Amino acid sequence: MSDLGDKAKDFANSDKGEKASDAGLDKAGDAADKATGGGHGDQVDKAEKAADDEVGQ
Repeated sequence: MSDLGDKAKDFANSDKGEKASDAGLDKAGDAADKATGGGHGDQVDKAEKAADDEVGQ
C-alpha cells in the first residue's frame, strides 16, 4: 500500500500534479465562494493558498 502512497506523492510533486492540484483547488474555491455568496472571499483565498502550499511538498 505504501507504493501507492509514494506514487501519489511523486505525482503531486510533478509539474503535471501541481497543475492538477491547482485546478482542483481553484474549483473548490469557486464552489466555496458560490456557496457563501462571495461573502468570505478573503478566507476562501487564504484557505486555497494554505492548501496549495501543503499539496505537492
